[in-house]
Amino acid sequence: MIETEQHTDRRPGTILLAGPTASGKSATAIAIAEEFGGVIINADSMQIYDGLRVLTARPDETEEARVPHRLYGTLDPSVRCTAAHWRDLALAEIAKVQAEGKLPVVVGGTGLYFDILTKGIAEIPSIGEELRARLRHQQEVEGTAAIHERLSELDPDMAARLKPGDTQRLLRALEVIEETGVSLLHWQRKAPAGPILEGPRLWLALMPERQWLYDRCNRRLDWMVTDGGALEEVRGLMDRHLDPTLPAMKALGVPELIEVLDGTLKLEEALDRIKMLTRRYAKRQMTWVRNKMCEANSSSAQDLESLKAEFFPFIRRFLLTQGN
Repeated sequence: MIETEQHTDRRPGTILLAGPTASGKSATAIAIAEEFGGVIINADSMQIYDGLRVLTARPDETEEARVPHRLYGTLDPSVRCTAAHWRDLALAEIAKVQAEGKLPVVVGGTGLYFDILTKGIAEIPSIGEELRARLRHQQEVEGTAAIHERLSELDPDMAARLKPGDTQRLLRALEVIEETGVSLLHWQRKAPAGPILEGPRLWLALMPERQWLYDRCNRRLDWMVTDGGALEEVRGLMDRHLDPTLPAMKALGVPELIEVLDGTLKLEEALDRIKMLTRRYAKRQMTWVRNKMCEANSSSAQDLESLKAEFFPFIRRFLLTQGN
């Protein structure tokens, strides 16, 4: 084991651990933090919200007590957390951890978060609250199809890239074109800006065999709903009457379980739909890792001891070879 004080005089480094949902990221991150004096920093767009510990597979209280965790359950579900907002929070936490002479372990499955943390993001002008509220009211009254139709009139190229039912992205694209008069594509193509993570980085990726991962996703969801308390979590969100377009209200499983609690969807049908959506999400996550984390040390191991045996030597070399 490398003690923290052995490498506090070296240039601060950061571990970046990514992988698909249910691949074992949380357990691996805890093992790394325990072995190397680390602090875990969340890079999952849903685990940052309070009130969805079970359904977002956030580490439980016992796990969070083993090593320090940051940016888990930090924001209220009524908040819209952008990638830039998370980046700012994460950079602040990383700086604090490094100032304490500890090792930041950034872990999650949201590829955009890793992109903006390490490469920056094109700056898009802020959207006025009046416009945002008007468009969201229009979506609620007229439906998402009307938003897609309006976007097709103003920004056909962007509309062609989005699915007609992708409410959140359609609203975002329409907000930008109406606010700025310029397509979201224009802003996305601008050179990345904003602060990024400095210093050495070690990329680690979990890439298990696909069928094993899908089976694990299915079993975990069954537990969440039957024994874990996922329905109670969603009922708590419903009782608050939050805007259905909020990111937390779009978390995997939330819309379907709301329909179950409303009596408009049978639980068995909801579970089948959520499992399908989860498999698709995991597939997209693995595609991102393959395409964007070419430099990562990846592992297909399916148990924690094998992952530790593969990753710990990389981490030891990383910590020992950092510049002064």
